[in-house]
Amino acid sequence: MFIADSLGLDFINSIATPVDTPVDWIGDGDGLLRWLAQAQLVPPDVLDEIKAHATPGELDDVAGQARDLREWFRGFVRKHMGRPLAPRALKELEPLNRLLESDQAFSKIVAHRHRDGDDGHDGFALERTRRWRSAETLLLPIGETMARVVCEESFSDIKACEGPACTLMFADHTRARARRWCSMAICGNRAKQAAHRSRMKERG
Repeated sequence: MFIADSLGLDFINSIATPVDTPVDWIGDGDGLLRWLAQAQLVPPDVLDEIKAHATPGELDDVAGQARDLREWFRGFVRKHMGRPLAPRALKELEPLNRLLESDQAFSKIVAHRHRDGDDGHDGFALERTRRWRSAETLLLPIGETMARVVCEESFSDIKACEGPACTLMFADHTRARARRWCSMAICGNRAKQAAHRSRMKERG
């Protein structure tokens, strides 16, 4: 369900009701690994290594922490969405800042390659990475996506889908800021069908 135009909001949407039954994509450790892989937030080899070395139940515990983080951030976003984020909100962001402060990220110089797969040397590039010391470090890239929502998105443009039973949120980046649905193929189509049935009922 990567429909939000913002990975931090897509993280909130990792629990949703796309049809009739709620689905939690990070309901356990394996689900968290799959979500991180699909979001391309953690290199595949790092995910494989962390899974191979995790103790029994460790990844499930981290998934639980991720769910707690998700629900905290959902509350924050819902409280402030629809209007500019005020400076006083900074105090509320202390849990996120504590997570970010635990990071051991660093930059390193790597060989730069052509995008087309050419093996020829094309100079050097500065790459940002981190030390993945434990399964809990999987929370760090998630924290960064949430921080980008706070720092890079206009909270005036964050919306909840207007579908009656839908729980999904998104950043409205359309030119007229007129987006109403998580997806026209899902909730938008349902609304059109409901409006059509209503019109037919009135005529009948």
